[in-house]
Amino acid sequence: MKKNNHTHVIPDDVLAQAQAKIDEARALLDPYLLSLTPEERRTLLKMGPKTISFVEKAHDFAKQNPDLVPAYLDMKLFKADVEGSRGFWTLINSVRQLEQHLCDTEMTAGSEAFQAALMFYNYIKLAASQNLLGAKAIYQELKTRFPRRRRRKAEESQPALAKQEAPQS
Repeated sequence: MKKNNHTHVIPDDVLAQAQAKIDEARALLDPYLLSLTPEERRTLLKMGPKTISFVEKAHDFAKQNPDLVPAYLDMKLFKADVEGSRGFWTLINSVRQLEQHLCDTEMTAGSEAFQAALMFYNYIKLAASQNLLGAKAIYQELKTRFPRRRRRKAEESQPALAKQEAPQS
């Protein structure tokens, strides 16, 4: 077995505290959050790291040159959108980093747990074949995770050329 990298169990009280903080952050931000339909998401312009710089420069130029701002552009809304996107961008980056660490840790723990379960399963399979007391019932329960595939009939597994009829003369 390879080295086990995940060795810590998060105490229940720590998990509960973390969940409470996540719930608290969600409740705190809830009045400012929107929910989009897939169609709305598809049709919106997307802003990435390079676009943020463009948007912030455009906003700064518009503030510095109010005589060049079109009458139909509401500067208060523009400011709210720029500041909002900057604030959410910062939060999203923090959440993404946390999510990546959570996913990596969960993936490692899950992989190692699955590997340990397979070791136990293979041992139980051997023990059941040797009629060790109690092993057969455990094996019967666990083997449902690995259903056997049906083997094709001999004629179905023959190559396609062999199935063709011989040409008539």
